[in-house]
Amino acid sequence: MDKALPGIVHPVVLLSAFAVLWFLCLFCIFPIGLGAVDPETGAPLKPKIGMKMLCATIMAALLWLGFYLAIRAGWIDL
Repeated sequence: MDKALPGIVHPVVLLSAFAVLWFLCLFCIFPIGLGAVDPETGAPLKPKIGMKMLCATIMAALLWLGFYLAIRAGWIDL
């Protein structure tokens, strides 16, 4: 078993927390602002995926920072 130093969170935990938060934010943002849809396929004409990924990254980073600070403050015990 990996014996981490007291008070230090394993990087795998931090990376996986960011990945979960990123996908959660992305899937919450996906339906926002879809605009016009193609009548044949029903797919949005301009889904703006790049902008949504950037917004998800910013939101996930802020949520992750709160998660990390809560761990460092001792509010969350891993």
